[in-house]
This record gives sequence, C-alpha cells and structure tokens, in this order.
Amino acid sequence: MPSFQTSDGLALHYTDEGTGTPLLCLAGLTRDGRDFDFVAPHLSHLRMIRLDYRGRGQSDWADPATYTPLIEARDVVELIDHLALPKVAILGTSRGGFIAMTLAATVKDRLLGVALNDVGPELNRAGLERISSYIGKRPAFKSYDALLEIWPDLAQGFYNVPTSRFREEITRLYTQGDTGLELTYDPALRTGVLAALDAELPDLWPMFEALAGLPLCALRGENSNLLAKTTFLKMQDRRPDMIAAEIPDRGHVPYLDEPESLTTLLKWTDLL
Repeated sequence: MPSFQTSDGLALHYTDEGTGTPLLCLAGLTRDGRDFDFVAPHLSHLRMIRLDYRGRGQSDWADPATYTPLIEARDVVELIDHLALPKVAILGTSRGGFIAMTLAATVKDRLLGVALNDVGPELNRAGLERISSYIGKRPAFKSYDALLEIWPDLAQGFYNVPTSRFREEITRLYTQGDTGLELTYDPALRTGVLAALDAELPDLWPMFEALAGLPLCALRGENSNLLAKTTFLKMQDRRPDMIAAEIPDRGHVPYLDEPESLTTLLKWTDLL
C-alpha cells in the first residue's frame, strides 16, 4: 500500500497509476481517492495520482485542528515532492478545488493546470448547512441495501441515474461494519465544518484569480446546491478562456464520467 510521511508524522495513502502527464486527483471533503474510479478509465493517457487526505480513506487520522485546506495543501506539496515531480495538473472535486486554488496562490510554479469540479470562489450557505447536518454522523442504516432504498431522495439533484450507479457510489462512501454502515473518515471533520459555518466566509476570488495563466476548466452540476449558477457565470466572465460545462441531471458533485464532463476534461487535458 503506497504511502508517504508528512512533515508532522502522518502516513497518507495514495495511488499512482499510468504514465504521461501527472494528474493529481483531489476528492471532496469526506471522500477519498476512490471518488475518481468512474472517470479513471477515461483518463488512461495520463499518470493518475490519487491522494487520501489526512483523516480520510486509508490515511492516518490527525489532530482535528489540522483538517484545513491550508494544511491539506501542504500535504499535497509534500506528496509531489515525495514523487519527485516538478509539476502536476490537479483535478479537484469540491474541497479538492479549494486546495487547488490554495496551491495556485502559494506554489503556482508547481502546477500545470487546474480542473474544478462543482466548486468556485463562492459557496451557497444552504449547501454548506446541508453538509453540516450529516457530516461526522454515523449513518443509521444496517446495510447498503437499506441505505439504497432512500439514496435517490438523499442524493439531491441527481436524476436519470441507474440504481447500480447509486450502489457503486455508496460503497465508496461507507463501509459495512458488524452492526451497520460506518464512515470512511474521521468524524472529527465535523468540528472544522461547524466552525467555518459560524465564521464569515472569506473572499476567495483572489484565490481564483491566482489561477491566471494556467489551463483551467470548470464543471457545475446543473442542480448543484453548493455552486450557484450566477457564480459559475461570473467565473467564466473572469476567465473567458476557461473550458466550462454544466452537467445535466447532476447535483453536487458530478461523477465526471458523464459525456459533458468527459468532453470538457479531455479538452482541458489537451492543453497540459
């Protein structure tokens, strides 16, 4: 199991597959490298590197105070150094997109380009509050089958999705324990999310502007409750060269193997 040690002594798990341009895939807040299983077969022309953040997936848990985009960005740089890569492209889903923008503002010379999946410099508070309602709480379901019965209702904004895909998704979000489903991350992540909601959200547009000069693409789920359409349009106004697409029948976040997602991502990878 490949892992590296961070500067504060954690073992973080990652996978490194393929050859070609290195693409570092950064998942959403509570997710891990498996989040990119659906798109991976379509990006086989790239060297695909996937990180499990601290406290997620197969990586060590940490002091909850370190579960921040800034510390996680430091972990990313340390992984890049561990792999002896001068530069990488980043595909960032949700939280991963914030980390990508943080890197653009701090170590831009290490980036080849950035793809943002349903994330931008402004977030809807309603979407954040929905996340706060369940993050860190063990699901009250005994099995995948029990959760699958109501998952289509829980997965807000997702339509025309086969049951088989919903099942594939939940098996990556939870593990089957002896007494029921278990989280795949440190429940203490909840502390940071609640603290962020209590504080005034910072102006992240300067971080978005830090992406200037890098090949950039952005996806938005048509029914996203986190990235507003007005913000998405403003992002396109600020970066007219950005390759952008809205993904129909998807909320937060698109799976990335939708035809519209793939067309956009492949156009972007051609620029790397």
